Amino acid sequence: MSYPTWSDLNSPSIVPPLGARKARSVGPAALMVSADPDMGLIRQGVGRWQSRAFFNSSLLVKEDDPLGMSVAGPYIGAPYGVMLLESLIAKGTRAVIVLGWCGGLFPHFVPGDLVVVETALVDEGTSRHYMDLRGELPTVHADTRLTAKLSEALGTAGLDVRAGATIWTTDAIYRETPEKVAWYKDKGACAVDMECSALFAAAAFRKIPIAALLVVSDSLARADGTWDPGFYKKRFKTTRKQVCGLAVELTGKLAHGF
Repeated sequence: MSYPTWSDLNSPSIVPPLGARKARSVGPAALMVSADPDMGLIRQGVGRWQSRAFFNSSLLVKEDDPLGMSVAGPYIGAPYGVMLLESLIAKGTRAVIVLGWCGGLFPHFVPGDLVVVETALVDEGTSRHYMDLRGELPTVHADTRLTAKLSEALGTAGLDVRAGATIWTTDAIYRETPEKVAWYKDKGACAVDMECSALFAAAAFRKIPIAALLVVSDSLARADGTWDPGFYKKRFKTTRKQVCGLAVELTGKLAHGF
């Protein structure tokens, strides 16, 4: 029998976020970027940044607006993503936008398509430390208002997006079997990632709004059941450049009362 994690959700942790150190503020809004190539695009192309070490990742703050917004990443997997999120909150972050990649579960999803996540189906082990997930189909949700703002900004920029999407969040990238893909598709998932459900659960626990934008990077929906990687396709690269700039702009507006 495993420990009943739902039984102590109101109990404080012995180890607080950032340990016993006094947290240095990074501003009220943060962009969490899961992929290192996207962190590179942001460093090179959107403003001037100060870069600090942030666990095994980097924390970027604007040189001309150090208390406005921050960018954190890269990260992979639910436990490490939530570790960064908790630490950002301890540093003063009060709203978060997530920028990541996902695998498409339907044939019409191709690399470069965009997904704004509304609901994540939990298939990872971190969320249960933040929410009671004993239901038949454990699900967590992004913040409704911030998600709407994100979808609106993408529409204004002329980008096509699958808004209000349900995705499947898994721990095991190399165990996305045909049976699991079919099961989660049947439950409404259009894509798969490795962090969203846990980030949504932790944000809800800490009572901060969070929204997520994912770029389709590959497909698990070929008719022959094989994997179709799209990481080097032109459309995927072009879309990433567009949304990196847009995500930074939106997070900056969020930090200043957007």
